[in-house]
Order: sequence, then C-alpha cells, then structure tokens
Amino acid sequence: MSHGGLSGPAGDSVPIANTPSRALVISALGVTQIFAWGTSYYLPAVLAAPIVADTGWSLAWVVGGLSLGLLTAGVISPWVGRAIALRGGRPVLAVSAGLFAVGLFALALAYSLAGFLAAWLVIGLGMGAGLYDPAFATLGRLYGESGRSAITTLTLFGGFASTVCWPLSAFLEARLGWRGACLVYAGFQLAVALPIYLFLLPRESRWPIAEPLTRDAPTRRPLQPAAPGGGIFLLLATTITLASVISTVMSVHLLTILQAKGLALAAAVGLGALVGPSQVAARTIEMLIARFHHPIWTKIAATSLVTAGLATLWLGVPIITFALVLYGAGIGLESIARGTLPLAIFGPERYPVIMGRIAMPSLIAQAIAPTVGALLLKTGGPDGALIVFFIVAGGNALLVLALLFILRLRLTETAEVA
Repeated sequence: MSHGGLSGPAGDSVPIANTPSRALVISALGVTQIFAWGTSYYLPAVLAAPIVADTGWSLAWVVGGLSLGLLTAGVISPWVGRAIALRGGRPVLAVSAGLFAVGLFALALAYSLAGFLAAWLVIGLGMGAGLYDPAFATLGRLYGESGRSAITTLTLFGGFASTVCWPLSAFLEARLGWRGACLVYAGFQLAVALPIYLFLLPRESRWPIAEPLTRDAPTRRPLQPAAPGGGIFLLLATTITLASVISTVMSVHLLTILQAKGLALAAAVGLGALVGPSQVAARTIEMLIARFHHPIWTKIAATSLVTAGLATLWLGVPIITFALVLYGAGIGLESIARGTLPLAIFGPERYPVIMGRIAMPSLIAQAIAPTVGALLLKTGGPDGALIVFFIVAGGNALLVLALLFILRLRLTETAEVA
C-alpha cells in the first residue's frame, strides 16, 4: 500500500487550506473523542444510579436512553458518511459538538421521562456525527491511504475515555449532582470541543461523491479499491457488526458474569479493570508494527484474541486474569481494524461513505445487544451465555478468514489483468 498524499476522486491532490500539523489534528481529535465517548456512551455507567434515585424512573428506562441514542446514531450514520465525503469532517464534527451540548443541556433539565428520552435522541444525533466512525472518516479523507497510523493513534486516545470520564463524572456528581455534571459536560462541548473542531481541523475542498471504479479505471494503487457494494462490503460489515455486539454485551455484563463465577464485587471490578490497559497495550504494539502488515491481519488477530479470551473465561478460575487480558487486547485491536481495514480495502475516495454505511448496522446492533445479553444470562446462566458469545466470536473469526481468502483472490485477479 502506498503512503502518499491525499488523492481526490480522480487521483489528483486535493488542496487543503490553512493545514495544521498532523500531530496537532490527531491530538485535538483525541481530546474530543475522550469526551465524546465519556459524555455519551460511558455516561450512564456512573450517572444511571443517581438519576434513578433522584427521579424514581426505572433503571431499565434510564439505561435505555443510551440504547435509544445508539439506535439514533445508527440510523443517521449513512448520511453522516456522505456529508463527510462531500464536505470533509470539520463541519460534521462541529455540528456533533453542538448536538452533544444541546442534548446534555436537555438531559440536565429533564424532569419527565419523555423529556429524558428526547434528550437522548439529541445525544444520539451527536454520537452518530461525532464518535469513532466520523472521526476515522475525517482522518481518512484528510490523509488518504497514509491515514492508517493516524487512526491507530486516535484509538489510543479513545481508550482513555472511561479512565478519564468515569472518575470525573463521579467527582462532578458528588459535588454538583447528576444534572450539574451534565451541564458541565454541555459547557465543555461548547467551550472546548466546538472551538477545536472549528479552529484546529483544516478546511477541506468539496468533493463529489466517488463512483465505483471499473476494472479498467486508472489507479495508482497496487491493489484496486473494491466497489462499495457486493460481497466484500457485506462480509466486512457483518464482521464489524458481530465484533461490536460482543464488545457491547461484555462491557455491560462482564461484572455480572465474573460475580456469577464466584468472585466478590471488589475482585470482579479489579479484574475487569484489566480490560482497559490490555486494550491500550495492544493498540500501542499495533502502532509500532502496523507498517509491516496489511490491516486484515490486525482484524484476524482481534477476532482470534476475543475468541480465545471468551473460551478461557468460560473455563473460569484460575485463568480469568489471562482471559481478560486476551479479550481486552482483542477488542483493542478491533477498534483499529474497524477504521483501518475499510480504508485499505475501499480506498480513501469512498472511505467516509463506507464508514457511514458500516456504522449503521453496527450501532443498531449495539443498541439491542445488552437486552439480548441479559436474556441469555437469564435463560442459560453465565456459562450458557459465554458459550453463545464464544460461538458468535468463533464464527466471526471464520468470516474474517473468508474475507482474507477473497482479498487474496482479488489481488491475484488484479495482478493477472495488469
């Protein structure tokens, strides 16, 4: 894969006015990603209990706000991808900061369940326009095929979202209440995230939406990008969606599973905390060695590690620690593969659109996954649920191997045509 400058739909360089340094752009996006995740996806983990205690609403409805937000994010993702492809990520991400601010402000002022859920609808719009997939699409459009290292670095920042925002949310809730915490986060989005997007991200030239290349179309890449439809896309979207489902289910139910294995809550929390550092460690290693391999191998490593981790977790004590390290490393690599593999397969011209289309089933599945996981735990217990998770993860690993076979076959066909 070449690592040259950004190319437009016709292969020409796209001028970018007032371009900040690459390191500054990635660092700026990294900071905003920490708080985009921390003020949406990770928010209920700390604030759900205080909200229930203050309002009397059921925990299911309070946590269901996040599911509603994920569902909303999934529905709008294809339009977000097209907007980034057409105009660049700067205006889309700036809008996401505004939506987060409005949604968090509305959450703080919600005194009815309907108002609370309406606020989560707005936050969901912000999630669809401001989480990993739009950020990845922005970097892919900015840096083209050389965007892989930028995406990998961005996931290192994202890995600290819960580390930063869980204790911060607890601190704010203890001193200002959950409503005050939401207001502080709304202020952060307006005072910090929005200016970062407007003043530190480069303005980009307008692109037409790229059309699929034909076999005879000129290209400067050794492997012609795949068309955005067909079997390769469906296979890739399926593997990413299945990985997202497993990650979401385990993030919600991991402590429950560990306690059902006989661990006390404190021990379960301590062991569960291994997942985060394992993610960061795996991403760091990937950042150092990424130039030596195609992203498909990152995806293979991710699915293999997750499958091995779930199988080992099912076996239980005394190897739970090892299981969680394997699992954490796998989901850490999965976040990278989610961003880098579509870029390598489909090329930078189509990348924002592809990311939007992949995000839709993934986010919708994530919205449903916690409920499905709860039903599996209720009917089959932790061991029965882990067996199902293992089967899904193992099947996903086989799908990735099938994707590898198809990509190699396409490479052979391209070489024969050349």
